[in-house]
Amino acid sequence: MSTTLRIRRAALVFTAVGALALTGCGDDNGGKDKAGDGSAKGSKSPSSVTLPKLNGEKISVAAVWTGPEQANFTKVLDEFEKRTGATVTFVPAQDPIVNFLGTKIAGGQPPDVAMIPQVGAVQQAVQKKWAKPVGAEAKAQLAKNYAKVWQDLGAVDGTQYGVYFKAANKSLIWYNTKAFENAGASEPKTWKDFLATAETVSASGVTPVSVGGADGWTLTDWFENVYLSQAGPEKYDQLAKHEIKWTDSSVKDALTTLAQLFGKPNLITGGADGALQTEFPASVTQTFTGGDQPKGAMVFEGDFVSINIAQTKAEVGTDAKVFPFPAVGPDSPVVTGGDAAVALKDSKGAQALLTWLASTDAARIWAEAGGFISPNKGLDAGAYPNEVQRKMAEALIAAGDDVRFDMSDQAPQSFGGTPGKGEWKILQDFLKNPKDIAGTQAKLESDAAKAYKS
Repeated sequence: MSTTLRIRRAALVFTAVGALALTGCGDDNGGKDKAGDGSAKGSKSPSSVTLPKLNGEKISVAAVWTGPEQANFTKVLDEFEKRTGATVTFVPAQDPIVNFLGTKIAGGQPPDVAMIPQVGAVQQAVQKKWAKPVGAEAKAQLAKNYAKVWQDLGAVDGTQYGVYFKAANKSLIWYNTKAFENAGASEPKTWKDFLATAETVSASGVTPVSVGGADGWTLTDWFENVYLSQAGPEKYDQLAKHEIKWTDSSVKDALTTLAQLFGKPNLITGGADGALQTEFPASVTQTFTGGDQPKGAMVFEGDFVSINIAQTKAEVGTDAKVFPFPAVGPDSPVVTGGDAAVALKDSKGAQALLTWLASTDAARIWAEAGGFISPNKGLDAGAYPNEVQRKMAEALIAAGDDVRFDMSDQAPQSFGGTPGKGEWKILQDFLKNPKDIAGTQAKLESDAAKAYKS
């Protein structure tokens, strides 16, 4: 993964789409494309995968998904049940998922399959000898449907353990169109323009930026997008592997840039204290409720924001629009994330489920429901319920092997994926006191050094 040029070019195509006045998100419209004839869900395609008969077999799947995400994933599992005769149970998990799985395994009740949202957590599951290698049938689906980068992200020391089922474009800023119109604001292209737009919106009487700081992972995403754009992909890869220290000048530069926003409480809904008490779902819904006087005019996060928008009366493409994360350096960044299915039992059922999740048939079910992007390159983009989501998915696929995966998700979970600890907690402290850049760097390096050695 030497550059991000292809994904950036693809993002330029998406930029033009973000401003289209499209109709509803599609999460609640039965998968229909209201702008067309409903063809996204109209025809039944031939099966793309052969699955074994598993009559009477019981399979459990653990994931941290809740609400609409859990409901849509359940649709995928329901179809697997119909095709195989197995009974699948969804097991609600908590972050950090490695700790949750450790408790289940210690109690003698590991799930058959776990949906793991961090590369580092997949590696930990392998190190702890919990994870089972992917079988031949699932590997064949991966080889047919996935770019090499997505296969590599699910491999440890050359052995395939994970099947990346759900991906995310985590470099998007969603905005309340009425708030922008009333302020006379337009979509910014650069970080400088973004800050100027925030001031323009603030002057209109609406707080410009909603931040879900109670969930530390949102703050890591802020940092990663600034860092990738400003420091570039090579530095990004080095920091992700801890080949350079968090005390590096490039980290100082990124934190300094981020402080230009975090250091102005009037630009953030509720100021730092309010943001630190706001969970991610609320950061979205408060942006798209209240008409032209929402609590926040913009919210940063991935394509999955559309799921939370669907819980309001706002419609994507009309009330809610989106633009790429503004360029801090020469180009806008594109950071991706994802959830990998990992077998914790070496059973026929677990392997069959991995094969199913690597297929285009499984991806199509959630794609039609909305709020989802698949890294499966075999999936017809027509399956997505609206043009906005279609273009986001196409940008991800067009990136091929040039994707840059979420940095904190590549780190050991104790550093990059644990609430109240490591990077999550340190960046929450930074949000509260963005002047302490040197202290923040020192804490990040101290915790990173411990985590990468363990």
